[in-house]
Amino acid sequence: MVVDHFGDAYFKQISWLNLIGRIAFPIFAFQISEGYLHTKNLKKYFLRLFLFALVSQIPFMLFYSIYTDGFTLNIFFTLFIGLLAIFQYDKITHFSFKSIKNEKLNIFFRYLLSFTIVILLGVLAQVCCFDYGFFGITIIFLFYLFRNNKIAMILSFILACVLKYGIPYLDTFNLWYIWLIIFTIIPIVFISLYNKKQGPKVKYLLYFFYPVHLLILYILFR
Repeated sequence: MVVDHFGDAYFKQISWLNLIGRIAFPIFAFQISEGYLHTKNLKKYFLRLFLFALVSQIPFMLFYSIYTDGFTLNIFFTLFIGLLAIFQYDKITHFSFKSIKNEKLNIFFRYLLSFTIVILLGVLAQVCCFDYGFFGITIIFLFYLFRNNKIAMILSFILACVLKYGIPYLDTFNLWYIWLIIFTIIPIVFISLYNKKQGPKVKYLLYFFYPVHLLILYILFR
């Protein structure tokens, strides 16, 4: 992540450092799906992500202004909505519509509604210019959906990466996009090696590090 942002600040355009930076977000996305499964207090988890989204937005906008005039909501907003997508999916698929007596039809409508909401949340992230947009929400959800099926997780993630950086740019597709796809896929190797054991408890250090490093880069390269 730092390498990615340093490249943006230093070169003020897309560079090879951004390729290395593609490794970061999928790992963050995977951690959200794991966080949902293991958090002791989901409400506090939601609140923590939302508060840091608000705290990080001004540093993110200052940093963003170094190399572009555009507007984007920082990654914490994406992680927050991704967590919301998982939460609503989990609740709705375990809910039963009392008005629908046929069990198979009941299950169908539950899954239809939950997947529709996930898609709408992804569209919201794209339309409102969340960092990583629809793609970000999608991979967070896929990591949760296929948490017990490693092969499905890997294949769905690779497909999402190809659709993100391949299909939309077919008219201008070149070697750069091939490398972009490759480096975005690389994190699935580390994710696949996850041993389901908790690492060092440094979550608040990582939360604070995000806005702080953006401010430092802004001061250095504005």
